[in-house]
Amino acid sequence: MPIPVLMPALSPTMEEGTLARWLKKEGDDVSSGDVIAEIETDKATMEVEAIDEGKLGKILIDEGTEGVKVNAPIAVILEDGESAADIDSASLNGAAPAAAAPEPSAPAPVSNGAAAAPVTAMAPVPTVPAGGRVKASPLARRMAKQEGIALEAVTGTGPHGRIVKRDIEKAMKEGVTAPAAPAASAPAAGPAPMPAAAIDERLYPADSYEAIKNDGMRKTIAKRLHQSFNQEVPHFPLNVDIELTGLLELRAKINAASPPKGEDGFYKLSVNDFILKASAAALMAVPEANATYTDDAILRHKHADIGVAVAIDGGLITPIVWKAETKGLKQISAEVKDLAKRAREKKLKPEEYQGGTFSVSNLGMFGIKSFASIVNQPHGAIMSVGAGEERVVVRGGEMAIRNMMTVTLTCDHRVVDGAAGAAFLQKFKLFCEDPAAMLL
Repeated sequence: MPIPVLMPALSPTMEEGTLARWLKKEGDDVSSGDVIAEIETDKATMEVEAIDEGKLGKILIDEGTEGVKVNAPIAVILEDGESAADIDSASLNGAAPAAAAPEPSAPAPVSNGAAAAPVTAMAPVPTVPAGGRVKASPLARRMAKQEGIALEAVTGTGPHGRIVKRDIEKAMKEGVTAPAAPAASAPAAGPAPMPAAAIDERLYPADSYEAIKNDGMRKTIAKRLHQSFNQEVPHFPLNVDIELTGLLELRAKINAASPPKGEDGFYKLSVNDFILKASAAALMAVPEANATYTDDAILRHKHADIGVAVAIDGGLITPIVWKAETKGLKQISAEVKDLAKRAREKKLKPEEYQGGTFSVSNLGMFGIKSFASIVNQPHGAIMSVGAGEERVVVRGGEMAIRNMMTVTLTCDHRVVDGAAGAAFLQKFKLFCEDPAAMLL
């Protein structure tokens, strides 16, 4: 029976994606574990592996197609002895998927203390459909036959309940149990139509501009920020000026102790590394600011999981430093450099940029004095960091020149009230102006 390859869900929130590239062509042999395609989400490019073996009989979705819905058929794999003539409408409706997204190396921590589910995890569902045929990969069938295992007694954990190699291995180790009662599956949706352009040529003649098509990332940014700012989150900003004298002196002293560049253990701390560490310490000191609003409850998070805004081609992404309050400056610095590098290469895993409890956006390197960001849901607040610069200030009734920085905290008023936001900034200011206070 021809086996459809379905558009996989690469993250729990993914609804559609772009089929960026086919790595196999029609007629190619496919083995379990082969990478057959690359899928682009709004934030990353990920590989799709086959979990069945056979021949790639037909490609249904061309390279570069956008808006392909999750679970829509994208190709068909033919088993031994089958040909293109065996492909029928049932094969194209996603009856038995033959591909899945790669498993993450480990589940990411979540802010309420529970372990996050793997990106591709699916609840086991029955493997015997109404028609009576067990859904299993050819490899799983051969293994079951060799071991004398009845497929009807194995619960599949592949997409849509399909029995795969790991299910047979589990049955060999633990024995088998009867599968659950059949459950209906929702029909797969086809690719979404692209919206028509809405450019008024009376205002912008066709030869007066270059149209750069909105990719998935830009569309998602527009959708989520519009939802956050205009519809759901009542924002308010708080700002404070911070003197950097003590922080810069400590930074210079610590960096001077680093091994030479190129040797093991070399590091170079940035001001932003201190800002992240001070933010984590302030969130622990003021848990009211480390919170998320839901309709049923306010979630007070146990750890400071801080998203760091990184500009990449076409948009912005916020990879997360998990449990930042438990990490030293060197570890934070190394993690941020690694996350930023892989973010720009679009190689982050979903669990590395989804979730978190708080965000930091720093435009100081561009000379921006101050700005107010839009809250990045589901976070309760985001802190915008301006440039450090010499300013004339009053100290002891006298004018003096000090290196100063302005930060702005944008709060979701549903969960972070003015007093909580002010208390957070008070602690953050203390930790930046007297970094040794973070050690207490």
